[in-house]
Amino acid sequence: MSQVSSLCVRKDMMLHKAVTQSFGAAISNWSPAHLNNTVVHRSKRMILDTLGVGLLGSTTPVFSTALQYSRRYKTQESSSVWGQAGLSLPPQSAAFINGIAVHSMDFDDTWHPATHPSGAILPALLALAETLPQRPSGLELLLAFNVGIEVQGRLMRFSREAHHIPRRFHPPAVVGVMGSAAATAKLLNLSPTQCVEALAVAASYAGAPMANAATQTKPLHVGNAARQGLEATQLALLGLEGNKAILDLPSGFGVFYGDYTPVELAAELQNTSYKWVLEEQDVAVKRFPAHLGMHWVADAAAAVRAQLLLEKPTFNPSEVTRVTLKVPSSKYINRPLPTTEHEARHSFQFSGCSALLDGHVSVDSFSGHQMERKALKELLLRTRVENPEDNVPNFNTMYCEVEVEMADGQSCTARCDTFYGHWRKPLSQEDLVGKFKANAATVLPLEAVEAVANIVENLERIPDCSVLISYLQTCKQMLQAVSAPHC
Repeated sequence: MSQVSSLCVRKDMMLHKAVTQSFGAAISNWSPAHLNNTVVHRSKRMILDTLGVGLLGSTTPVFSTALQYSRRYKTQESSSVWGQAGLSLPPQSAAFINGIAVHSMDFDDTWHPATHPSGAILPALLALAETLPQRPSGLELLLAFNVGIEVQGRLMRFSREAHHIPRRFHPPAVVGVMGSAAATAKLLNLSPTQCVEALAVAASYAGAPMANAATQTKPLHVGNAARQGLEATQLALLGLEGNKAILDLPSGFGVFYGDYTPVELAAELQNTSYKWVLEEQDVAVKRFPAHLGMHWVADAAAAVRAQLLLEKPTFNPSEVTRVTLKVPSSKYINRPLPTTEHEARHSFQFSGCSALLDGHVSVDSFSGHQMERKALKELLLRTRVENPEDNVPNFNTMYCEVEVEMADGQSCTARCDTFYGHWRKPLSQEDLVGKFKANAATVLPLEAVEAVANIVENLERIPDCSVLISYLQTCKQMLQAVSAPHC
């Protein structure tokens, strides 16, 4: 090989490692000084919401099944299982099971481009924090959490395909595992080279098919992302090596997207004015446990019901002859007659008809007795879906229009462009805290619920984040056992 061609090859190799190297350097070099008030406020809201839906999720059948499996494994290191008093597991298993809890009801936050960012990160960080000789402070936890969120946000912006409702891979299983690796690498203070290796290892864990949406397996995608990102970081810490250009190559992280165009992280990390993705793009916080698209339908259908009640205080659903839902085209959330709670959480038709009947959709809407209602089943049979060409399957631009036709010829229509809880219309702090308290109170006693909310609100000033973890295991069952009379 000539000297000129050899130089060209070396130059090409350097260019093809630039993005990955920039990520490794950024993960290692981010500091608390880079955080700002907006990012701290938004990330604390995400943490509080994630803890609440995770605690509620610890009461679900899919959580119980995964817990039964995870309890087979023991290790010298152990981390807490949320909502399970006195129960600990190996840190990877704790990250796995708590991640499953977060997504078990599809109640966790959603971002744009589409993913569930928090559930892949927080369980991994809390599991890791319990194993460290020097417990991290709340500020260190916040920084690591934001590093994991930032890496996900940057990776999703390397593809136009990622901006639309996914068709092939479930995003938390793709970018979530990378975020988990980045966050745990930060908490362990790994070097830039070690951070690159953690990302390289994590990329080989990434990916899960969308075919398992609307099944009990879907929550495992988030649990696996939390666990495998943590595992990738621990393997990198032990010296395991991967492809140092993993983020640069079409055959690397680019395999998940057909239009992958990676870009280096800016050199602005050298000062403290770094612009975080979370600063520019807030997350959506759900008011009820279902796929994000359902929230547009529910708000539009509730608005139609309100119109009908104004004109007909004795509104009778049996008089509805047709319900038309104008929504984006997306096969996995177009389910005319769902038979399980997981299918119902991914059904435009179910959410629309539930809101028409009740005026809202709630946690209880997906219970067996609510799903089996005769009025609901009859309404589902009279519901059809249309996909207008201008309604693109994109969480930032989509809308839902609901039209209800009555037997007397009356027709009512309502459209939702931005539901309450969307990043353009975020929940008030009062409503977000209220959601957390309602969810957490299903497992924790009131004193623990209040304590967790207060700790998260002041997280950047908490010297030891393990105080937060201790309250997550103060469950009602333990207190009831202690207070019960003994024979």
